[in-house]
Amino acid sequence: MTEPKYLWYIPNQARPGHRGDEVRADHNSLDTLTEHARAVEANGWEGALLGTGWTRPDTFTVGTALAARTETFQPLIAARPGYWHPANFAAATATLDHLSRGRALINIVSGTDSASAYGDTVIERSERYARTQEFIHLVRRLWTEDAVTYDGRFYTLNDATLGARPFAVGERTQPTLYFGGASAEAERVAAAEADVQLFWGETYAAVAERIARLRALSAEVGRAHAPLEFGLRVTVVVRETSDEAWSVARARVAGMHDENQAKVWRENHRQSVGQDRLVALADEGDVLDDVLYTAPGRLGGQGAGTTWLVGSFAEVAAALDRYRSLGVSHFILSDTPYLTEVERVGQNLLPLLERDGAGATVTEGDRIERVESERVGAGLG
Repeated sequence: MTEPKYLWYIPNQARPGHRGDEVRADHNSLDTLTEHARAVEANGWEGALLGTGWTRPDTFTVGTALAARTETFQPLIAARPGYWHPANFAAATATLDHLSRGRALINIVSGTDSASAYGDTVIERSERYARTQEFIHLVRRLWTEDAVTYDGRFYTLNDATLGARPFAVGERTQPTLYFGGASAEAERVAAAEADVQLFWGETYAAVAERIARLRALSAEVGRAHAPLEFGLRVTVVVRETSDEAWSVARARVAGMHDENQAKVWRENHRQSVGQDRLVALADEGDVLDDVLYTAPGRLGGQGAGTTWLVGSFAEVAAALDRYRSLGVSHFILSDTPYLTEVERVGQNLLPLLERDGAGATVTEGDRIERVESERVGAGLG
């Protein structure tokens, strides 16, 4: 089984208070963002996702600055093909990877995003994903070939070469390419070209079904790379006891905006297949698989904040290990306030998770014993 990778999230936002985060005037200063990155390093995480959006500070610039101010921190830099030509992107990422000695991670995003503001004319879904597949294909070739000549539907290159190569160590020869999307078009791109397909917080059954389909698609499209891996991007609300965690989670949901506003928000996001799947989970119940809380999606929760994993440290660790048993090996977790929770989750949840090799190990019996002990103590046994 692939060695699991655990990443956090850093809010490189234009405005403070992202998803209930602490509001401070210097929230996106270099010093504050560095404080986040160093907290990630200090609390057992390998790196953190830096989200992308046209109105946010530029993700690649932020990721490069944080790599320069840290020792082991791996920035997972989200980027849209509409922002970049593949040759420019391949050169920039190879340079960052070379200078940081292999710490760059890349998340390719194809969702719509104020395209007219930056002159992007590729809007229709099938076109966006066709371009994305060509984009990733070219980036891979530029990272690995001496010179690339290509005449495609979206891009043309003539004898393109890079001045710096990605950092190679052992089997690792280039930055890992993460990719999201739940539409049929997105899944075919992932099956053909991505390294890691990211899921949001869906049920075990839904994740298992998507993994099976993506593995079959990989064979169908003639995947030429190492087997596709899978990741989970989700909010976790965890405390010492289940009662405490659920008290916190339900209080937050009670403070979210009203149902009329949420209805408008849900209708505006119907164009995202992945988002639509998450919102629909609330129709199946407020709590699924014991710890998957769907209520935030009814009240305007977005993306990784649409569903939450809620419970004691042992319960959520058991849930994450269940996802891992299905084939998920990359985990991008978060909760707010980010600086408080990166330590709480890192110090209390990560040590309970299954590790391969020399990492900490917790047996299934240990986890079951802890969970049952907590249930009995809370009157739930």
